[in-house]
Amino acid sequence: MSARSTRAYPRTMKRALALGLVTGQFLLLAALAFLPHGTLWATNVGVIVAAIALGLVGAVLVVLGVVGLGSALTASPIPRAEAQLVTTGVYGLLRSPIYAGLMTGGVALVLVGASAWHVVAWIVLVGLLSMKTRWEERMLVAEHSDYRSYGARVGRFVPGVGRLVSGE
Repeated sequence: MSARSTRAYPRTMKRALALGLVTGQFLLLAALAFLPHGTLWATNVGVIVAAIALGLVGAVLVVLGVVGLGSALTASPIPRAEAQLVTTGVYGLLRSPIYAGLMTGGVALVLVGASAWHVVAWIVLVGLLSMKTRWEERMLVAEHSDYRSYGARVGRFVPGVGRLVSGE
């Protein structure tokens, strides 16, 4: 592991960063929901049907992720002390189903919003959630001895894609 990934942050700095990341993700999701509608593409029936389908897939991923974590659930990327590592259910397919669901739901909002600002907000959301996930996973590797082997088998946001490799 690199020195960066093993660095111990002071507790207050960790909490402040976690709060900033969570706040940022909710602000970006709100932006996707409330930005003015654009005209980059027509929001015809096909686009609306695709948005509804993606929105439902995103919602299902979020709900399955929340339910699957049970008592290990926290809004913060900082893992709960003494929480068991969850690798079953949707977590057997994706390491970060909640974030994958938020990204998928975000695509639905981009389709309906049809503006360049929606696209930019979604790209920033994906970047933020990717950064948040990598930080969270460094803490999970430190907390759970079997996380690295789990991460080598299971994709991050898409099944089979984004598996951990040595040194990550």
